[in-house]
Amino acid sequence: MSEGGRVFEDYVVGAVFRHPVGRTVTDTDNIWFTNITMNMNPVHFDAHYASQTEFKKPLVNSCFTLALVTGLSVVDIDHAFANLGWDEVRLPAPVFEGDTIYAQSEVLEARESRSRPSVGIVKLRTTGFKQDGTVVITFLRTVMVYRRGHVPKIPQPTPIQGKG
Repeated sequence: MSEGGRVFEDYVVGAVFRHPVGRTVTDTDNIWFTNITMNMNPVHFDAHYASQTEFKKPLVNSCFTLALVTGLSVVDIDHAFANLGWDEVRLPAPVFEGDTIYAQSEVLEARESRSRPSVGIVKLRTTGFKQDGTVVITFLRTVMVYRRGHVPKIPQPTPIQGKG
């Protein structure tokens, strides 16, 4: 890796990144995300309603699961120029408040961009799973990633003594 993280040239087909941070889902996460996205299905925010379903408790919004697992991958899938798409999203098991979600990604393809010489295109299979190993989401993600020497510099301002 170089330039403070992985660049396009560092992606090797077959490489698997076990993303290092997990995240426990809270009821606030689920309710806020559901309300922000205007998803009015009561199974996500009405415990009494959810108690009458086969799950007996609120389900975590599946779009939150997609966003969370994508976010967990950013530490390893860094220096992205743009997301190009998510494909083949599968949700084989439910997520509940209190579950801790972990993720890993496998590099499936890496090719140079035909239209942008400063980036390459990487296709990954990402898997999200609970603390007990139960897979809760899989998806393919295609990302444009900066090539070596083209990563924008992260600003590092210096504090000025006596100002403020």
